[in-house]
Amino acid sequence: MLARLRTFSLLGIEALPVEVEVDVSDGALPKTVLVGLPEAAVKECTHRVERALVNSGFIRPQNRVVINLAPADLPKQAASFDLPITLGILAGSGQLASDRLQEYAVVGELALDGTMRPAKGALSMAITAAGADGLRGILVPGENAREAAVVAGIDVIAVSSLAQAVGFLTGQIEIEPTPPRLDEWFQTYARYEIDFADVRGQEMAKRAIVIAAAGGHNLLMLGPPGSGKTMLAKRLPTILPDLTAVESIETTRIYSAMGLLPAGQPLLATRPYRSPHHTISDAGLVGGGSTPTPGEISLSHNGVLFLDELPEFNRRTLEVLRQPLEDGTVTISRALASTTFPANFILIAALNPCPCGYRNDPRRACHCTLPQIERYMAKISGPLLDRIDIHLEVPAVPFRELSSGSPGTSSAQMREQVVAARAVQTERFEGSRTRLNAKMTSRQVRQHCKLDEECFNLLRASVNELGLSARAHDKVLRVARTIADLDRSASILPAHISEAINYRMLDRNLWS
Repeated sequence: MLARLRTFSLLGIEALPVEVEVDVSDGALPKTVLVGLPEAAVKECTHRVERALVNSGFIRPQNRVVINLAPADLPKQAASFDLPITLGILAGSGQLASDRLQEYAVVGELALDGTMRPAKGALSMAITAAGADGLRGILVPGENAREAAVVAGIDVIAVSSLAQAVGFLTGQIEIEPTPPRLDEWFQTYARYEIDFADVRGQEMAKRAIVIAAAGGHNLLMLGPPGSGKTMLAKRLPTILPDLTAVESIETTRIYSAMGLLPAGQPLLATRPYRSPHHTISDAGLVGGGSTPTPGEISLSHNGVLFLDELPEFNRRTLEVLRQPLEDGTVTISRALASTTFPANFILIAALNPCPCGYRNDPRRACHCTLPQIERYMAKISGPLLDRIDIHLEVPAVPFRELSSGSPGTSSAQMREQVVAARAVQTERFEGSRTRLNAKMTSRQVRQHCKLDEECFNLLRASVNELGLSARAHDKVLRVARTIADLDRSASILPAHISEAINYRMLDRNLWS
């Protein structure tokens, strides 16, 4: 007897529809054959399925069982095929008869006792199921139910065991669809434990961080050890606007496909912050593998990627950031397929001015030789620096500021400025794909960053003096536009241009 069920297979972060065909026929010896490009985890499922059947009170067919996962040319991986294969065997052997098998997709890994284990990518699978013809709902493990319920237009049925899934499909028990509670989840999880008020001093650095957050600009911080660079970077997400529902789902899909969602949390409600170690590989940073998987830049989507001790990273690893910084996506190409992952993030980089960290520090002597400093700084290429809009010096904090009892500028105060500036940008770019000043096209720069004669002369003199590239010239204009938005100014004034130029001077002093 032949049985057919619908399920999904993850490819990157996308869930692709798969049809599970199970044929149970008479044979001299019991044998199970699995075809359809199954990976190792899927091949091993036949052993889990057999014991789960018996331990759940069902009869293991003593016949020839052929299981086909179609389409045959799509690699199948992960253990989420356990439940659909088991239900297919029950239907093919006559132990399960149900019209609901065609109305519901099925996803889930089985334990040997027949209980369900969570599956990766439940959110992506629910999104695909919602857009599929003829599907009323999807059966998922109980631990994935709230995550999948984020998607509207599909019934999410939470099952805790094989027996419960069979009971629902045969109509013996009714299970109410898991309701979406987006507002409740956002209120519960949209909280940060840190605040900019914790950072003593560094008010100039906080100003630059407000500009970076308001316009989506990349930022490089240079300063001696212990000056607060990491503290500042960690707190940047706290002043960004709240994630919208669409942004939350975009980011949650990536974490769900990687199995990185925090336990019990159905979706991400705060901006992601990622800080990889400097020994990370190219594939770890941008994504890769024989079957492409997202890297750190995709895990930072709609959030912040912090690269501490920038010169300690492999130069080749840093160079692969160039294209994602420009495009907001990264494409991983392999012989069999090409996969595109989202990578729209704010890059924050930090480094010391020299190997010992105390170059130009008035309180500590630097013992680095000039060749050592040159080798240290040469690890960061000019094209990468060109793509970083704001270069900022973070000096050591004086004792009087460290011991001061008054709190610094808080995240709430900084966030008010950021939200107001972003509201101006939303109105400016209405009807276009651009959302932030940092992402303006060259045409939009000419349209929205018009300069009067005084600003034009100031910019021309600075470009000639500093030797700025065409890209750096446009980035100065984008930063100036953001500064004007923070000042609620319709036009760019000389003070805005001057401040934006100051944020480009540091690299010319250190890398020239």
